[in-house]
Amino acid sequence: MREATVGPGGARMRWVELSGGEPVRVYLHGLGAMSAPYFLPVATHPALAGHRSLFVDLLGHGLSDRPPDFGYTLEEHAATLATALDSAGVRAADVVAHSMGGAVAIVLAHRRPDLVGRLVLVEANLEPSPAPKVGGSGINAYTEAEFLAGGFAETLDRVGPLWAATMRLADPVGLHRSAVHLVAATRPTMRHMLVRLPIPRTYVQGEQGSPVRDPDGLTAAGVRVVTVRAAGHNVMLDNPEEFARVTATGLTGRARPG
Repeated sequence: MREATVGPGGARMRWVELSGGEPVRVYLHGLGAMSAPYFLPVATHPALAGHRSLFVDLLGHGLSDRPPDFGYTLEEHAATLATALDSAGVRAADVVAHSMGGAVAIVLAHRRPDLVGRLVLVEANLEPSPAPKVGGSGINAYTEAEFLAGGFAETLDRVGPLWAATMRLADPVGLHRSAVHLVAATRPTMRHMLVRLPIPRTYVQGEQGSPVRDPDGLTAAGVRVVTVRAAGHNVMLDNPEEFARVTATGLTGRARPG
C-alpha cells in the first residue's frame, strides 16, 4: 500500500500498487466502492497485465482518509487525485474509471492533461442526474443530517450485500457529499469536457446497465462506445473476460491529431 498527503489537515490518499512497465495505469472506483476489489482481477488478466498499476481510493472511501472539512465535489476529488499522482511520479497514465470515478477522471483529464494519456470510462456519469437518486443508491434523497441519523444504515440494507461490502467502509459524510455533488455534476458538464479531450477515449457500458445518452454524439466526437454483453453497471465484475478485451483495445489507440 502507498500513500500521499493530498488534502486538508494532512489527509492522505492511499492506493494498492502493482509493479510493471509504462505507461502507468490508474484505476478509479465508483461511489461507495474501492478500486482494488473492483479492478484487481481484470488488471491482472493477460490482456491488461504487465503495467505499473495504481488502484486508488478517493478521499472518504476505502483505505484513504476521510477529512471532515473536505467538500467532496468532483472537482475536489480530481484535485486531490492529481496531487497523489504527482507524488507517485505519474504522467500520461492510462486511466480506467467506473461510475463516479469516471466523472472524476474526466475532470482530471480536463484540468491536468499531463496526467492522463488515455481514458476508459465504465458506465460513467456524464451529466446531472434526476433527483432523488444516484446510481440506485438513493443517498442524495436524504439531507446530510438525515443520512447520518439513519439513512446510511437504510442505504446499506437497500443496496444489497455486494455494494454494501465496500460502502460500509466509506465515511458517511464523504459518501453523502460525494453523492450530492455527483447528481449536481460539474459546470461545464462532464460530457462537455469529455467530447473536447484530445486523447483516446472509450466509453464502456453494460448490456443490462443504463445506456449512455446520445451515443452517436459521443462517437462523432471521437469517443469509442462499446457495449459489453451479459453485464450490468459493474461491467468488470459481471463479464471480466470481455471487459478486459475491450479495455485493452481502448488502451492501444492513438491520440487524434490536434
